[in-house]
Amino acid sequence: MSAVDAELGAEIEIRDAVPDDAHAIAALYAWHVLNGRASFEEVPPSVDEMRTRMKKITRDGFPWLVALYRGIIVGYCYASPYRPRPAYRYTLEESIYVDASMAGRGLGSALLARLIDICEQGPWRQMVAVIGDGNNNTGSLRLHKKHGFDVVGQLRSVGYKLGDWRDTVIMQRPLNDGDWTLPE
Repeated sequence: MSAVDAELGAEIEIRDAVPDDAHAIAALYAWHVLNGRASFEEVPPSVDEMRTRMKKITRDGFPWLVALYRGIIVGYCYASPYRPRPAYRYTLEESIYVDASMAGRGLGSALLARLIDICEQGPWRQMVAVIGDGNNNTGSLRLHKKHGFDVVGQLRSVGYKLGDWRDTVIMQRPLNDGDWTLPE
């Protein structure tokens, strides 16, 4: 695990998500939908919808992780197919959300490091991050740069939420051999 704030220390546990985590994940994500700048959703998904999303991702063989602090879910991340067409089958898109009260304490870094480690055990060669609110989301940009992501593009004013236009920044990092070798 990467360095987590000393105050959190050994009290952080990262594990695979289970269906019973859907309530906590939905509540955590709801805050980001209603108040944050990263999500482009405008209505928080219900617990049932979140459980359905989790089930689809994990059923298809992709990781969904949660971080717990003193037994309470304070962050989550997952990897999913970047696009549905077959040629994209070696590319993943990751998503990560941390409880606002835990931001800047290394939790996101620990989650992302674990997710990358897991994804590098699979056949995938690229990981993409679509950073909502682009250059205004400095915490997410720093986090991804720390873990080897490079900015590869920006889509300007592609979302309109909470009274203003939002950009997305596209970041990417290789997994395993990246494009240096052909897939098996």
